[in-house]
Amino acid sequence: MSARLKAAILVVSTTAAKDPSTDAAGPALRDVFEQDGGGRWDVVETMIVSDLVTQIQQQIKYWADATDPVNLVITTGGTGFAIADQTPEAVSALLNKQAPGIVHAMLASSLAVTPFAMMSRPVAGVRNQTVVITLPGSPKGARENLQAVIKTLPHACLQATGADSRALHSGGVKKLEQEAGVSTSTNQSLTPHHHHDHTHTHHYHGHTHTHNHSHNHAPPIRHTTEADHPPKSNDPTLGPSRRHRASPYAMVPVTEALALIAAHTPPPSTTTAAVSPSLTGAVLAAPVHAAEAVPAFRASIVDGYAVVVPDGEEGGDGDMRGVYPVVGVSHASAAGEDEGGGVLKAGEVARITTGAPLPRGATAVVMVEDTVLVSATEAGEEAEVEILARGVRAGQNIREVGSDVEEGVEILGKGDEVSAVGGEVGLLASVGVREVEVYRRPVVGVLSTGDEIVEHDREGALRLGEVRDTNRPGLIAAAREWGYEVVDLGIASDQPGSLEEVLRDGLRKVDLVITTGGVSMGELDLLKPTIERSLGGTIHFGRVAMKPGKPTTFATVPVKNNAGERVSKVIFSLPGNPASALVTFHLFVLPSLRQMSGIEPAGLPRIPVILSHDFSLDKTRPEYHRAIVSVGSDGVLSATSTGGQRSSRVGSLKGANALLCMPSGPEPLRKGAKVEALLMGSLRSDA
Repeated sequence: MSARLKAAILVVSTTAAKDPSTDAAGPALRDVFEQDGGGRWDVVETMIVSDLVTQIQQQIKYWADATDPVNLVITTGGTGFAIADQTPEAVSALLNKQAPGIVHAMLASSLAVTPFAMMSRPVAGVRNQTVVITLPGSPKGARENLQAVIKTLPHACLQATGADSRALHSGGVKKLEQEAGVSTSTNQSLTPHHHHDHTHTHHYHGHTHTHNHSHNHAPPIRHTTEADHPPKSNDPTLGPSRRHRASPYAMVPVTEALALIAAHTPPPSTTTAAVSPSLTGAVLAAPVHAAEAVPAFRASIVDGYAVVVPDGEEGGDGDMRGVYPVVGVSHASAAGEDEGGGVLKAGEVARITTGAPLPRGATAVVMVEDTVLVSATEAGEEAEVEILARGVRAGQNIREVGSDVEEGVEILGKGDEVSAVGGEVGLLASVGVREVEVYRRPVVGVLSTGDEIVEHDREGALRLGEVRDTNRPGLIAAAREWGYEVVDLGIASDQPGSLEEVLRDGLRKVDLVITTGGVSMGELDLLKPTIERSLGGTIHFGRVAMKPGKPTTFATVPVKNNAGERVSKVIFSLPGNPASALVTFHLFVLPSLRQMSGIEPAGLPRIPVILSHDFSLDKTRPEYHRAIVSVGSDGVLSATSTGGQRSSRVGSLKGANALLCMPSGPEPLRKGAKVEALLMGSLRSDA
């Protein structure tokens, strides 16, 4: 008999976490392993956690990331539609590989029992060397789902541990079925009676709501090359039979695309801005010089007594010990009052507070801690104090005029950014600068295209073919988060005249237009021909060798400004898939916006990170993988995938703070490999 495999059961239930005696699913699953597992399993541990993502993930990582990991983790509970049901999302973020076949088998088996099985949201896949499967919370549903797949799971677990696939598969499928105790006739009961149509429309907005049980759709299959298609027309008014059937645009690498963006993005324009908190994020277009010295007067840096230090031999070693009359007071709160009183003389002292101007004639300040009160007036004021200090030197405890900032000195340079920390605004205010020259931040317009696209907040159910607009709200939020004013250009229909009108109107209002959808090869994909033929624009690239985001398009269009001058404005036409749109926004659009804002370098910060698990690679295109980068207690930056990376899966950007720059290749990148990450947000902490 083959070696026994280790399984662990994770019960996800806030109720059972408070009272374990209420858990019935855990014992039911143990029975399945014992009765239906063919003697192959040892259930080494059962744990109960609340419906919290952090607790679910922590326990799975404990089992799967150990030096001697378990072979299989089964979760039960939290897979429904209730607000608290978060198990599929928690598990998906941990998986290196998805297993849609296991999900399909469980759903098909359950649907044969009840149509309500479609309300479950199972997830299956591999983390490191551990297979992870989510099951429903009801004991009956959990039992049926596990029974549907348990006979084939030993084979999956052995493959996940790195067993020799050639040896495992020797003898063919019949031998595998015989060893597992299943047959082709048995499996036919799990065959679905529907198929997945992969010829989606060109927009893909919001497709995260469909095919939710599969994270890895098969890629589109093409049987010809561009050379097999003669050149046709890009005239959007012509019928489909006379237009291009293959893209006429060369596929450019990402580095070339970024270089073209840098070369054709219009230079930044300048404006004058008042020094105020709203200056945060602005980039200075010219150096700034101090209008005033800081401090503008000689000031005390302590509370104490202004004194006149004797010169020469009379002063000796700066011994100021003795009793002195208090002849005046200098308060910081009295700033702005006319300088009055006489000149402080040797043998006299004046009480002074921190930040107050020194009396005329004073050459140093002795701290109040170095004095003793000798006598007071009837009004309670100090009359005499004894100084206990020796070694007092002229200039001690005094801020001289201009000692912080000299008048006329350059305090900020061209290209310096006014940060949100507040230091730059405070510095400008301190030296009397009221206005500065800055680069004007470009205004962004965001447009969705497609007759099938409807507002995301429209009430009522979707009609056949309709898709809620997820791209426009997401892109508007992203642009605003980076500090840019955004104009919502709405939704344009798939009509050449309508699209041209909306684009012309948008280009009059904004500096850069972002569109989504309409950039592939469907008969309604009219953005590229509209830009070229109707707007007289230039498409600098129309395809990029990357995943996701291959159809990304960058163009410039000549437009007259309010002064009647011809200027160049930018259009980015992004793919309609939600994840593709947000990835290409950060990779391509943001550098163009930052360049127009005078920010250098324009791109996202690049940092080296260590992969915390194996990552599959695309065989032909580099991929920008959505990930979470965190700092461990050892200071090492590690990257974890957000889960399924399908381009329509907008949820793959949920929580992501980085894009991993993954090369193409036939084999996965293994855990511990080092790659570059483009940082989109703040680092997380695992410490």
